[in-house]
Amino acid sequence: MSEKNLPVRMHPAFRGGRLTPWGGDRLRTVFGKDIEEVPTGESLEVSCIPGLESRDDEGRKLTDLIAEHGAEWVGRYAGRTFPLLLKLIDAREPLSVQVHPDDSYAREREGGKLGKTEAWLILDCPEGAELVYGILPGTDLKTLEEACADGSAVAPLLRRVKVAPGDVCNIPAGTVHAIGAGIMLYEIQQSSDITYRFYDWDRVDAKGNRRELHLKKALDVTRLDFAPSPKHWEETPGVTRMLEEPFFSLDLIKAGEGETELPGICDFGFLTALTEGLTLCWEGGETEMKKGESFFLPCAGPKLRVRGSGKAALSMPRGL
Repeated sequence: MSEKNLPVRMHPAFRGGRLTPWGGDRLRTVFGKDIEEVPTGESLEVSCIPGLESRDDEGRKLTDLIAEHGAEWVGRYAGRTFPLLLKLIDAREPLSVQVHPDDSYAREREGGKLGKTEAWLILDCPEGAELVYGILPGTDLKTLEEACADGSAVAPLLRRVKVAPGDVCNIPAGTVHAIGAGIMLYEIQQSSDITYRFYDWDRVDAKGNRRELHLKKALDVTRLDFAPSPKHWEETPGVTRMLEEPFFSLDLIKAGEGETELPGICDFGFLTALTEGLTLCWEGGETEMKKGESFFLPCAGPKLRVRGSGKAALSMPRGL
């Protein structure tokens, strides 16, 4: 097995400060991330977003590594737009109420970019924590549009659901959503930075300025018929496939005694340690996985196993 196709520990990029005024410091205190400022809301664990690329141990950008290794690293995605982005998110305060476009709308209105379907795994939250997860059934577009013009009138139209650690929330493009206060989560999404804000809870910065809203585009792409519900991971020992959506799959792993074999890698994969106590193994080698660390798994890599007692998440692309 070529050394170049072994799992690669990723070093994340971060979004913080005025870009994530809702963030906190738990990416450092819980996961040991070397954040530079507080608040910091996002750790881009595996990323090819320009200016926010993740890097290997030697500081090389993931985009450059993929260009060098091609199909051995990303299979059928060689020469194509890299499709996925993995984040860890710390929401000290609620995020803005927002929605994302699908691929068709993004190509037409956002210069050919990908749309944004995403999914969340709740890692930690206070008892009774809530998400905004769709619009209340029975709300029509005219009512929503009129409420948007009044700002805070949107709040009563939002569908709220309670969540707990282990809940998985699928968020197709067009689903209105917002992460609630106190929630930490794992997010797998299409590799897109497009967000349309409906409402930001009347927040202002130190100068009294509000964040930009994008009401016309948000109303264009909202799907009023989307009212999904969280799916709970029961932490059954072994590998549990929680999602198999058009753009990605999500497997959750509960390792115990002995070794747990990972699914075969389809094009590439992202493996994230959700707890301490895991070692990633392959024939002839192994590496310790620290809590919160993510690894890029190349297409042509070896069969993989995890050893030890702990939990991990594995995401892979689907489609093409």
